[in-house]
Amino acid sequence: MYIVNVEGAIHRNGYWLLIRRSEKEEHASGTLSLVGGKCELEGNSTNILERTLQREVFEEVGLKVNVISYVNSSSFVTDAGVYVIDIVFLCYPDSGEPFAKSPDEVEDVHWLSTDDILSHQDLPDYLKRNIELAHQKL
Repeated sequence: MYIVNVEGAIHRNGYWLLIRRSEKEEHASGTLSLVGGKCELEGNSTNILERTLQREVFEEVGLKVNVISYVNSSSFVTDAGVYVIDIVFLCYPDSGEPFAKSPDEVEDVHWLSTDDILSHQDLPDYLKRNIELAHQKL
């Protein structure tokens, strides 16, 4: 079985919102990443991916977003051996200014340009690829 995770490639005025994950996080602690989280059990429902993303972004960084379009999907295995399906969506801010609302999950927020992300030495290839694909959808 997989955990289903959704992430937002949130774009505003030429910049992408990245978070620095808290050191308390079990997976990828202390790294820069897109904002997102896991789908919860709901039974029969609609738009679970989009609603989950909107909820997670608001819980973690206090930002309301409009989910615009699908970007990419992938799978990975966490350090603890958990299998994850990850789905990325292009989003635009609707209201609010992002901040580290959930310190157990987010240490800091950063706005970086596409070029800054693609040339950043310490960012993982999957993050760069997600930003490249999201940039193509602008």
